[in-house]
Amino acid sequence: MALGKYSRVDNNESSSSSSYCSTVTIVIFMGLCLVGIWMITSSWVVPVQNGDDTAEEKKNQVEDQIQPVIMDGKNSGNKPRFEDKPDDLGKDASPGDSNVSLAKDEGKSNFNAKEINENTEESKLEKYKKDNEQSNTMSENSKKDNEQSNPEGGVKNNGSSENPGGQGSENSNGKPYSNENDKKSYSNDPEKKRNESSSWTKGDKIDKNVDKVLDKSSDGQVKKKSSDEVFPSGAQSESSDGQVKEKNKKEVFPSGAQSESSDCQVKEKSSNEVFSGAQSESSDAQVEKKSANEVYPSGAQSDSSDGQVKKTNSNEVSPSGAKSELLKETKIQNGPFSTQAVESKNEKDAQSSNTSSKEYSWNLCNTTAGPDFIPCLDNCEAIRNLHSTKHYEHRERHCPEVSPTCLVPLPEGYKYPIPWPKSRDKIWYRNVPHSQLVKFKGGQNWVEISGNYLTFPGGGTQFRRGALHYIDFIQKSVPDIAWGKRSRVLLDVGCGVASFGGYLFERNVITMSLAPKDEHEAQVQFALERGIPAVSAVMGTKRLPYPSSAFDIIHCARCRVPWHIEDGKLLLELNRLLRPGGFFVWSATPVYRRKGDDADIWKAMIEQTKSLCWEFLNETKMEPVNKVAIATFRKPKSNDCYERRPQQVPPLCPESDDPNAAWNVSLQTCMHKVPVDVSKRGSKWPELWPERLEKPPYWLSSSQVGVYGRAAPEDFTADIEHWKQVVTKSYMNSMGIDWSSVRNVMDMRAIYGGFAAALKDKNLWVMNVVPIDSPDTLPIIYERGLFGIYHDWCESFSTYPRSYDLLHADHIFSKVQKRCNFIALVAEVDRILRPGGKLIARDHVETISELEDIFRSMHWEVEKIYSQDKEGLICVQKSMWRPTEIETLTHAIP
Repeated sequence: MALGKYSRVDNNESSSSSSYCSTVTIVIFMGLCLVGIWMITSSWVVPVQNGDDTAEEKKNQVEDQIQPVIMDGKNSGNKPRFEDKPDDLGKDASPGDSNVSLAKDEGKSNFNAKEINENTEESKLEKYKKDNEQSNTMSENSKKDNEQSNPEGGVKNNGSSENPGGQGSENSNGKPYSNENDKKSYSNDPEKKRNESSSWTKGDKIDKNVDKVLDKSSDGQVKKKSSDEVFPSGAQSESSDGQVKEKNKKEVFPSGAQSESSDCQVKEKSSNEVFSGAQSESSDAQVEKKSANEVYPSGAQSDSSDGQVKKTNSNEVSPSGAKSELLKETKIQNGPFSTQAVESKNEKDAQSSNTSSKEYSWNLCNTTAGPDFIPCLDNCEAIRNLHSTKHYEHRERHCPEVSPTCLVPLPEGYKYPIPWPKSRDKIWYRNVPHSQLVKFKGGQNWVEISGNYLTFPGGGTQFRRGALHYIDFIQKSVPDIAWGKRSRVLLDVGCGVASFGGYLFERNVITMSLAPKDEHEAQVQFALERGIPAVSAVMGTKRLPYPSSAFDIIHCARCRVPWHIEDGKLLLELNRLLRPGGFFVWSATPVYRRKGDDADIWKAMIEQTKSLCWEFLNETKMEPVNKVAIATFRKPKSNDCYERRPQQVPPLCPESDDPNAAWNVSLQTCMHKVPVDVSKRGSKWPELWPERLEKPPYWLSSSQVGVYGRAAPEDFTADIEHWKQVVTKSYMNSMGIDWSSVRNVMDMRAIYGGFAAALKDKNLWVMNVVPIDSPDTLPIIYERGLFGIYHDWCESFSTYPRSYDLLHADHIFSKVQKRCNFIALVAEVDRILRPGGKLIARDHVETISELEDIFRSMHWEVEKIYSQDKEGLICVQKSMWRPTEIETLTHAIP
């Protein structure tokens, strides 16, 4: 136990008792003498502080130790400031004393002391009374003289009955005691600082109720407190019709415990007496003045009922509860004030209800597809039950009724992907360990195996000598294409390993590469591993998940799609997707081989395109390098041709048929009219790239209300500015993301494409996903020269596992939580994100908190978490961890 500088511990109890008897004798004798002898006797009775110090020196030392913590209004400029730290609140709200228990489970709001042995306490009190019975009369008569003669205390403060500062008493002149050296010593003590900061978590309340925070009395007098007595937040000393008097130095009341008395006299504890976690309650009492260095940590209260606090023997140590001086408990009223215990417990309960009530366990998916599992494309049970596969129904989406919540395994020997642009030419073989395509396309320069790598020479079926030469050949044959200016967004049907789209980046063109998951093993997975945008899809019986009039160009190079069959049903889908005035570039054997089936197919294609009113622009000669030719068609810009057709085949679609409806909508053998009203989308070609990126589309009217409630053009512009600020000021610098390693990005809930637009100068691409239950803004995204797709996040996305480096989720989790399995979406995020990849999620605080727990259970690293005004943000990084428990998905096994 630390001792004060001028305090002395007398360990001889019998000596103390003898001292009292001597005092009585001397008092009787000196009663017949002069007043001066009485004063000398009184000084002799006071416990020895230091025989070498004069009274004046002691007074100065006491004054030097006083440190005011809360000042009144006149001295508010010196009031220390405390930070409001919820973390500190949570830590310090519960006491650390092992003798004190916070009744969490019972929901109690106050700290309760342990049970005491009342018989022992009463006997002890009787002993104290006997020892001092003879000296009571003398003590009462000498109090006034003591107060006048004792330089260390006893001078009454005739001010208000309340202590307005709550801490650090004022002298008779109204000036607080202070000592600069003590201030420095206190501020330099890190442990004191930490305790003080955590104890003052509710500092705002104290500031507002300066006159009511601490010592309270009714119709009484508060006497001067000695130096260094500290009352942190929540500590209260309440008395009614009583007087607060002095206690000896270094009496310590640690946080939390209670010492209650009713209608009793509790004798004053001597110096160095420690109440570990005690709470002393009194009412209508006289509480004697406390000495220097007495500390009331947060939450301690001193209340007594109808009692007087008097002296007890020196060196008595009263542990919490077991030896506390109380006869029976009293019940107090909190009035309008809450307690630290209640506030802390409520917060802990709220936190535990949000987190500890849920435990997350994960299993490893056991499926036939293994590490390449795509839930909606590998539903073997659904495929077995199909009545026909004539129209490639078995390559379409068939999602299981219950979305999987297991995690997809990693390929053996998986490594972090090679960054772009090197990845365009080579990838790790172990990441996509498939060699069958090497055999199928060995002579076409699609892909080769070279040691630990799969290499891509840049060839394709129609451009064996390289994609760039082929791209320039198209531009030369149709100059109006104007790569990267007029033509910005392209759909490549039957893309193979997507080398065509990969090299178009060099011409400022972004390509939505599309191919089915078929016998051409993992071709889309090759594309994504290379850093080229692609999705697994097939032109079968349903519309592709894109809006109408979206693409500037549609390309097919030996894509094996039978455009000519069934009245050109599949060609009509291309007509829906192609922008009026857009181009269809076809490079296939029927273009340059007019024998057998190729001749028949060519003839059928010419008839079909004519019935669609497509303009046949040209048919090139055999290109000398790749030895192929191309045919180019253009969609009309008006309806004139439709009206002049001798036969209305295919027929025009009824007005009720929405060309933008694309989610699980069956193909129709009809054709939509071209918009001619200048206020309608599709009536004009967009601005040239890059101007089209930030200029509001011409068909957005001020009379329309945007997603955020403004006029549509203003909404559009505000969205641009918003995401510029977020990306440049937050995402670029505060998330710990190495943007040079980021290539494949997905915005899981794009609105106007502002997030993607803000990243336009980065060497990456963004898949803008517009959920089917969100405003249909995907046409605006395409109008800007960006691309995207419709999707329902209650289902699996049509991509291979480990496809993306970065996922951006703006309030998608909370929306999905209302409709479907929240955990299934998290498992899907884990499936499509690469190890080492990151997720940035913005959502409601409650959702972010739940996500944090879930991702931690998956062994993801939480890089950043932030909240403000009920909104939160979290940035997490996926690890290589995989669970060991196995979950077999029977629907995914043949």
